Amino acid sequence: MVHSLPSHLKIIAVLLFILVVVSTPITVWPAFIAFFALVLVATTAAKISLLTLFKRALIEVPFIFFAILMPFFGKGERFEVGPLNLYREGLLAGGSIVAKGTLGVMIAVVLSTSTTAREILRGLERLKLPSLMVQIASFMLRYVNVISDEMERMKIARESRGFHATGIKHWKVIATSAAALFIRSYERGERVHLAMLSRGFSGELPHTESKRVEMHSWLQALALPFFALLVSLIFRVIG
Repeated sequence: MVHSLPSHLKIIAVLLFILVVVSTPITVWPAFIAFFALVLVATTAAKISLLTLFKRALIEVPFIFFAILMPFFGKGERFEVGPLNLYREGLLAGGSIVAKGTLGVMIAVVLSTSTTAREILRGLERLKLPSLMVQIASFMLRYVNVISDEMERMKIARESRGFHATGIKHWKVIATSAAALFIRSYERGERVHLAMLSRGFSGELPHTESKRVEMHSWLQALALPFFALLVSLIFRVIG
């Protein structure tokens, strides 16, 4: 169900969900439990395994280490937990970074896993992101593998001639290879651009996706931020 939704609707839903999460005070902690439950529901609906979700969410670990240090610095009310002196404001700020950051990363993982890079770019295009930015990102994604293959061929060519980098004395060869790779990439880019122009390229990437979006698709996509907003308001009133 999630995979079939138009990409621009998924992007809107994720942005609205993050906006609701960020605007909810960390002191309303039951709401964050509900937010995590909503993310897990979205993960299940997208047929993404929890192991994949948590593995890809590990990218935020460095920020968590930073947030762990915040309770030890600050001013105002302070209390002791065993041998540690913790500041209330720092504890709330650190908890807010961890909770909101984790939710943001997890829902972004759901988006990136259920939507291809090409679809995300199409979605950004439909959301009126500048066309030039979309094209640059599209070409970057498309030719990353081409450049990677070129690097691998150059590496094989060096090794077939008995070259093996073992220290600083070989940096000159590596630098020369990098310069050659840049020149080859530039030349290939020129050839690709000429080929596109010869095929009638006019500054806009062609696509065949339908621009019509059914109402049920809007309802499905906006269900996540709607329930998140509802949960936030309910727990704020109760609290």
